Amino acid sequence: MHGDANGTDSAGAAGTPVLEVTDLTVAYGSAEVLREVSFTLGEGERIGIVGQSGSGKSTTVGAVLGLLSGAGRVTGGSIRYRGEEIAGAPEARMRALRGRSIALVPQDPMTNLNPSMRVGEQIADALRTYGVSGRAEIEAQVVRLMTEAGIPEAERRRRQFPHEFSGGMRQRVLIAMALAGDPDLIIADEPTSALDVTVQKQILDHLQALVDSRGMSLLFITHDLGVASDRTDRILVMHAGYVVEAGAPAQVLFHPQDEYTERLIAASPKLAVPPVEQAGAEHAGGAGDGRDLVLDVRDLTKVYRLRGRREELRALDGVSFSAERGRTTAIIGESGSGKSTTAKIVLGLESATSGEVVLDGTPVAGGSRADRARLRRFTQPVFQDPYSSLDPTKSIERIIAEPLAVFGIGTRAERRARVRELLDQVALPQAVAQSRPGELSGGQRQRVAIARAIASRPPLLVCDEAVSALDVLVQDQILDLLRSLQRELGVSCLFITHDLAVVADFADDVVVMRAGRIVESGSVRSVIEDPRHEYTQSLIAAVPGEQLTRV
Repeated sequence: MHGDANGTDSAGAAGTPVLEVTDLTVAYGSAEVLREVSFTLGEGERIGIVGQSGSGKSTTVGAVLGLLSGAGRVTGGSIRYRGEEIAGAPEARMRALRGRSIALVPQDPMTNLNPSMRVGEQIADALRTYGVSGRAEIEAQVVRLMTEAGIPEAERRRRQFPHEFSGGMRQRVLIAMALAGDPDLIIADEPTSALDVTVQKQILDHLQALVDSRGMSLLFITHDLGVASDRTDRILVMHAGYVVEAGAPAQVLFHPQDEYTERLIAASPKLAVPPVEQAGAEHAGGAGDGRDLVLDVRDLTKVYRLRGRREELRALDGVSFSAERGRTTAIIGESGSGKSTTAKIVLGLESATSGEVVLDGTPVAGGSRADRARLRRFTQPVFQDPYSSLDPTKSIERIIAEPLAVFGIGTRAERRARVRELLDQVALPQAVAQSRPGELSGGQRQRVAIARAIASRPPLLVCDEAVSALDVLVQDQILDLLRSLQRELGVSCLFITHDLAVVADFADDVVVMRAGRIVESGSVRSVIEDPRHEYTQSLIAAVPGEQLTRV
C-alpha cells in the first residue's frame, strides 16, 4: 500500500486538516529515502507512525518541521499545515510555526536538555522565544507548565539541574517545553523508548490527557506497535521509505495487508507465556534442593556511601536467588531496583558489602588465583548499548578475539579460525571481520558483542538490557540467536531487563526486584499468570499492547 494513507475514519475528513502530507518524497543527494508518503491528520486526532530504524519515520518528522539534516531535501509532494503549504517554506516562516503551532517532544532528554542550565531556565528560554516577558510572568508560566506536565513541587524543582531528575521527570520537562508555545499539533518522536514500562505508562497517560484537554492533534512516532495500538486512532506502518499499511489499530493488527506488518506483529513481544513451558515446575529455592545450579546468590547486600554526604544508599538488601544450568533466569524491575548492580557483582565488576555469589560451586570472593582466573572466564557480559560497548578503533576480528588473547586460548592462527567460526554462529558474514563497529548496524553490533561473549565458551552469559535499545524486528532476531546458542552450546543466561513481555517470551524463571529487594520469584508462567505481589501486578498492567496479545 505505497502512498495514500488517508482513511475514511480520519477526524480530518470534515473541514481543513491540521496536517496534510501528500506524495512526500525526500532525498539525500541522489538517494531517495522517503517515497510518496501521504496521510491526513485531523483536528484532535492521534496518528501513530510505526516502523524499524531506517523506515523513514524520523525523516517524515524532519520534513514536516523543516529540520532535515545535512543534504536532505524535499524533492516532491506537499506538506500543508491548516491549508498552508510549508514544504520549502522560508526558514523565518518555519521558525514562527515551530513551537507555537507545531511542537516536538524528542526522544532523549539527556541530549536535548542543557546539563549546565537549571530546568526552569530552559523552559523560560522557550517562553521568551514565544514572546513572554517580565520575570514574574515567566516564573509563573514555568511553574504552571511544569505542573501541567506532571512535575510535582514545580516551584522548588525548577531550580534544579537535569541530572537531579529521573528519566521520566526529564521527559516531562521536554513536554513542558513543548507546551510553552501553546501549539495545536504535538509531534512525539519516540518519547518513551528509553523508559521503564511503568514510567512509560505514566508519561503516555499524561501526554494523552494533555492532548485531550487542550484539543491538540498528535503525531506519535514509535517502533513499538503495542504502544501505537494503545495510544492512537490510526496507525501508519512505514518500511524502506514507504507507507505500506494504514488503518485503525484493530484493522492493522487483526487484518494486516502487508507482509512487513505481519512480520512486525509476529516479532512484537506479547505478555503471554508459550503454551508449552520449556522446563519443569516452579522453583525459587537455593542450593541443596537437588538442582544443578550454575549461579547461587546468597543474602547479597550492597551499600554505597554518597560522596559529600553522611547518607548511605542501600542498592541491594538481602538478595537471594539461584539459576539452573542451561536455563534463562530473568531479573526484572524498574531503574533503581538493583538488577544491574546484581549483574555487576555476579560479573566481578563490583564487590558486595556482604553476602556471597557462588558460580559453579565456587564463591566469587576469595579463593586462589587460579580459582579467580577460572571464574573470570566462567561468565561473560552482553551489555545494553552495542554502540558504546565495542571499541570503535578496533576491527571486528580483534574485538571478538580479545577474550581469547586475554585468557591465553590458542595460537594466533587458532584464534583467527575461532573468530571465523563465531561469525558463522552469530550469522554474520566473514567480510565483517575487518570492518569497524561504526560500519555495522545496531543489530550487527549486538551480534558481535554476543560473539565476543561466547568466544571463550563461558557456561554463563549475563545479558544486561541486551535488547532494550533495538527495534522490535532486530530484538526478535537477537532473542532467536540467543535461544539457538543456548540449545547448541548449553549456555546458561542471566537476563536483566525492564520488559516483562520479553521475559514472557524468552525466559524460564524470573526474579522481580524493587528498591534493592526481591519481591517475587518463580517460573515465568507462575509469576505472570498468578502474580502475588502488587508491584508485579503493576508491572503486568503497564505492559503496552493489550490488543497484540489477542493476535
